Amino acid sequence: MKIERLAIIGVGLIGGSLARALREKGVVGEVIGCGRGKENLEKAVELGVIDRYTHDIGEAVEGADVVFLAVPLSAMRTTFAAMKGHLSDNAVVTDGGSAKGSVIEDCSSVFGEALPNFVPGHPIAGTENSGVEASFAELYKDRRIILTPVSQTDESAIARVETMWRDCGAEVTRMLVVDHDRILAATSHLPHMLAFALVDMLSRLGDTEDIFRYAAGGFRDFTRIASSNPAMWRDICIANSDAVSTLVDNYAEEMKELASLIRSRDGEKLLALFDNAKQARDRYVDGLNQQAEPLPTE
Repeated sequence: MKIERLAIIGVGLIGGSLARALREKGVVGEVIGCGRGKENLEKAVELGVIDRYTHDIGEAVEGADVVFLAVPLSAMRTTFAAMKGHLSDNAVVTDGGSAKGSVIEDCSSVFGEALPNFVPGHPIAGTENSGVEASFAELYKDRRIILTPVSQTDESAIARVETMWRDCGAEVTRMLVVDHDRILAATSHLPHMLAFALVDMLSRLGDTEDIFRYAAGGFRDFTRIASSNPAMWRDICIANSDAVSTLVDNYAEEMKELASLIRSRDGEKLLALFDNAKQARDRYVDGLNQQAEPLPTE
């Protein structure tokens, strides 16, 4: 089903790539962009990502049959508030936030309950780059999109969002909100916390310049995600604080145990730990998921 008018609130990597993919597929008509940065929006028009833009969210969503929210988690509530009273009766709203419980709570706080036509979603895709110039049509190809509808969500709205993402070449799955936030805390949010913490710790050592000068490929691969947007990750930590903080605590205990094994030179237990980790990764990561780990959404 063709989207006659798509409104994208937040025309960056995520929103821009969605527009590009749908345009390439020929399944979208007019694309309206909305955001605060005039230069970025003008660039989006110049690149053909959007047809026109406005800084007013209410104006942007009027007449749109699909609205995609690609704003920071901290801006979700004010975005919903700005949309209220401007949406068409048949408008389907979805988002790209990487913590779903907080987004659903923000929606309910504005509208009194979850909108039947609001389909919470999370594209598991991204890069360390941002802005509309970083967007590209293939971002979602063969990537997973997780939808977390609630009991009030209309099935026809879900079907429409599923079709939109499949038109982008993505694999769409459904998940309970609590499961999404718990699983993403473990597989995405925690690894980012580890990368940020490691680079922060090393940056405060006395011989910082030499440490980073001689960093090998493994260090660069592991810490690549520490180049992600700091404000975005602050928002994610706050939005999914219970799950993330629990896992950070668990990992801290694991590191204490590891330090103890190294200090005592317990080769047998060290080997057992490393071997278990290798087997688990080979079985569950390489075996089940051959695609490279993407960065999460804006």
